Amino acid sequence: MKASRLEAIRELDRDYGIFYSLSDDESLESAEFHFSAKDNLTTVDHETTAGSRILSGYRPPFDAAPVESLRKAGGALLGKTSMDEFGFGTFSVNSAFALPRNPHDRERSCGGSSGGAACAAALIDGHIALGVSTGGSISCPAAFCGVVGFTPTYGRVSRHGLLDYGSSLDKVGMLSADCASIAERFPLIAGPDPRDPTSCGHPEHRERSAARSVGIPRQSLEGIPEEVMSVFNDAVETLRGDMGLEVIEVDMPLFRYAQPAYYIIATSEASTNLARYGGMRYGARGEDLDTHFDGYFRQVRSAGFGREAKRRILLGTFTRMVGYRDRYYVKALQVRQALIAEYRRAFASCDMLLAPTMPFVAPRFDEVEAMSLLETYLADHLTIPPNLAGMPHMSLPCGEIDGMPLGMQLTADHWHEDRLLKAGLEWERRFEYPVPEARA
Repeated sequence: MKASRLEAIRELDRDYGIFYSLSDDESLESAEFHFSAKDNLTTVDHETTAGSRILSGYRPPFDAAPVESLRKAGGALLGKTSMDEFGFGTFSVNSAFALPRNPHDRERSCGGSSGGAACAAALIDGHIALGVSTGGSISCPAAFCGVVGFTPTYGRVSRHGLLDYGSSLDKVGMLSADCASIAERFPLIAGPDPRDPTSCGHPEHRERSAARSVGIPRQSLEGIPEEVMSVFNDAVETLRGDMGLEVIEVDMPLFRYAQPAYYIIATSEASTNLARYGGMRYGARGEDLDTHFDGYFRQVRSAGFGREAKRRILLGTFTRMVGYRDRYYVKALQVRQALIAEYRRAFASCDMLLAPTMPFVAPRFDEVEAMSLLETYLADHLTIPPNLAGMPHMSLPCGEIDGMPLGMQLTADHWHEDRLLKAGLEWERRFEYPVPEARA
């Protein structure tokens, strides 16, 4: 990577808000490849804030496992990408720092919460961006920015060094301008890690037979706008005609319960995980050291957390309270198990599942501001089910509406990542992905 190219990337960062922290090391030129890490993955040479003021100044003493693996393979860390605070958001507008802007229209959102990662994948040639998905935080920005977003099975990639949002939901994945780059680099970060118990005891990542059939859940198409359905149907015809896949309709009635179950589980776990940030061990410190410890924590957390973080802490604390835990949290866990069983029934009749990634193209920032809280939460209804079930899934560009990219999402059974990657490679031989005008 030449110094002039580094300057070009800095210029793009100034225009698009891609990075929270960008490297100034010109030795990146000699690296085999370059990559970025979402700002909730720890790195020794950059601050890690997870998009929150409460972690301002935090410099971790170790790299997250995926960052460590890519460095060992000859990769150079270009920087830490912008994100919603602790992953709380759909449009990357909840960060305490940079606001990433869509590479196809700077007045529009990149999606969230891995918005900066998707922007980097779209704007920087040959770039691999590490993202993290809890309920769709890789697929959503990938669809909005016209790139490939790959989310593996829960546990396939070590979460060591990840600042958790929802411990039973978070998955480290990759975003890139093409599936071939992900297929090449993903094996570097996959595999068990004794430092993360959730990454142990799974089958080895290996090649499987190519998919022969794809199922479309009938419930996933309910309420989708006509213009989105037109683009999606054209993509389905390409899968059926050019790729020779059998396309069938499947019934998955539990889809409608995935979203409420997800928000109960995710906020419950978030309220627990964020309890560690009180101005004592990490990041920001309180100014009044003579107060009672409750008062000290209150001043730090009130100033350090943003509005959405506070909202989710309160909701998650409520669902775990005595008298409510069985009614909400335990019931949501039961819904998750029922949803996994429903996915298994669907995969008995097809190799993969297919749906639009998002029900609309990237909205303008004024449109995001006009959305109600409920509308914002409901925007993720297509990406939440596979995330809640821990299924591997991948968003691929499939068309455009008024010059803005639209994505489709493929989902496979647990540990069948290679089936998705093979389908993605076949797809991009037949479909030309949108390319933004600005590139580095």
